[in-house]
Amino acid sequence: MYGVSQTQFDYFSQYVFFIHRIQHLALHHVAAMLLVLANPLPVLAQGAPAWLRDNLITPVWRSGPVRGAYGAVQQPVVAAFLFVGLIYLWLTPSIHFDAMLSGWLYSIMNWSMALDGLLFWWLVLNPYPPDPAQHRIGYGKRCIVVAVVAFPQIVLGAYIFFYGTGVYEYYEVCGSPWPIDTDTDRMLGGLITWIPSAMMSVLGLLIVLSQMFRQEKREAERMGRDAAASGSTA
Repeated sequence: MYGVSQTQFDYFSQYVFFIHRIQHLALHHVAAMLLVLANPLPVLAQGAPAWLRDNLITPVWRSGPVRGAYGAVQQPVVAAFLFVGLIYLWLTPSIHFDAMLSGWLYSIMNWSMALDGLLFWWLVLNPYPPDPAQHRIGYGKRCIVVAVVAFPQIVLGAYIFFYGTGVYEYYEVCGSPWPIDTDTDRMLGGLITWIPSAMMSVLGLLIVLSQMFRQEKREAERMGRDAAASGSTA
């Protein structure tokens, strides 16, 4: 996330469309997925000062408004809609044009992609067993959600690649720091929106299936131990 938003990479992403799409692929997909898989929150919570954890972090997290908002965005339909909807929103030509010209709107765009990516992949790749009380959905629903979000991205990427000529005028008006044709730039951006984004859904699906199989194995081992203990007691 730092590399694509706080280095010279960010400068090029403001003038080259396909670099911009790589930036959002990193923020919304790759980096967010890696952070979720690392599951750093328990370690960060333990490492935080006790006064901060007990007097601010825990009370705020357990407050009604925060839990309510978190529960709302962790609903599968809402999460999938936000995940795809933000991509479509920020790639709407008129909105995209304004966002690329406005410093504060540009920051909101990138922050929204990063935060939504974290929330979505946490819903799908949460390392803990399903628990409705904790807004952790079952593995079957996780598979459906991660598969569903792939198709709108494929459609959007294909549209940009085949029919997007003249759609993103910002890059024609502002010019590119690289000697790259605007149509080539657009087509590369469409491919990045189309193929790598969809492949991230395939990767997410494989991870969910792996989690499901490991959970089933743990349950089977636990039941075997319980049966052995009951037999020895008898």
